[in-house]
Amino acid sequence: MSFCRVATLDELWIGEKLSRVVDGRRVLLVNHEGAVCAYEDRCRHQGVLLSEGRIVDHVLTCAAHGWEYDVRTGRGINPDNVRLRRYDVKIAGTDIWIDTTAEETNDGSS
Repeated sequence: MSFCRVATLDELWIGEKLSRVVDGRRVLLVNHEGAVCAYEDRCRHQGVLLSEGRIVDHVLTCAAHGWEYDVRTGRGINPDNVRLRRYDVKIAGTDIWIDTTAEETNDGSS
């Protein structure tokens, strides 16, 4: 595992999202009720940046065509047969670290 510091909790408040580029990859950080998750910042439909979408409760909606994802798991809600690529996250003090080398390939085949 190779973790890299990407942000602080002061930059990512509860209920918010934040986009970063890490090792040449666009990453979406989401803070849902104090739990931070990291996903590829790309809708599985046509690759639109999910950071341009909106979050209501635990649902992230793509700004382009309305595809919906559960920010707690990355699983698709509408449609339900897709899943976002997720990255490992760890919190050290107030620093947010992610590992893009040990990514899960959540391509909907699970």
